[in-house]
Amino acid sequence: MIIDTHAHLYLPEFDTDRQEVIARAKAANVKHILLPNVDRETFQAMCDLEATDPSLFHAAIGLHPTSVNADFAKDLDWINQERSRRKYIAYGEIGIDLYWDSTYREEQLIVFDQQLQWAVNDQLPVIIHQRNAFQETLERVEPFAKKGLSGIFHSFGGTSDEAQRILTLDHFFLGINGIVTFKNSQLHETLRHVPLHRLVLETDAPYLTPVPYRGKRNESGYLPFIVKKLSEIYHTSVEIVEEITTNNASALFRLDIES
Repeated sequence: MIIDTHAHLYLPEFDTDRQEVIARAKAANVKHILLPNVDRETFQAMCDLEATDPSLFHAAIGLHPTSVNADFAKDLDWINQERSRRKYIAYGEIGIDLYWDSTYREEQLIVFDQQLQWAVNDQLPVIIHQRNAFQETLERVEPFAKKGLSGIFHSFGGTSDEAQRILTLDHFFLGINGIVTFKNSQLHETLRHVPLHRLVLETDAPYLTPVPYRGKRNESGYLPFIVKKLSEIYHTSVEIVEEITTNNASALFRLDIES
């Protein structure tokens, strides 16, 4: 069995054939699918999807860094209300993104810090998005990691040095998705220096579709293509990759993989 630790199957891209997408995921032996939130606008659709099959779908709560703006305090109040209403699988998708626009850089730092603190308080893992902000992200995470914070650096595609710095943080994993299958990616070289037991699988559906479907909409049922590529990189079997990454994800998120 395999676990998709990051998919946005609640987005409109799946409105016309969501049930078929879910059926293909199950046929690919995907046991659990984590649903990281983006912002208040995506929240209800995410929760509605989770409610259709809580044994398969698990909702996270969080404010994506590209959704941070001048009204960030209102968004934090909303998250605070939600975290007191019910428990979520994680805080995510949270982090720092300075790729598109750095206008709200300081606000992003405030929002990230607060969500990291809540994660420590609630003893929940985090799903971290960072783009053009690795140093800033790591500097915010390190103090919380010393307090027991755990989580995933989502969609990892960085350098060997960045990977090694993440590996110094106990209980943190690299989220590996379709990027590892891209011909122009050097991720396969970076991973040669990263133990398999520090990886988890993800799709980031509908984005970052693996080869051979690159350029089309991604979905959880494409995880086996990522597994196959990892088996080649680590010179091991598909079954070993599935077992280790599933155990990693199930331990991090306290997921049932026995049934």
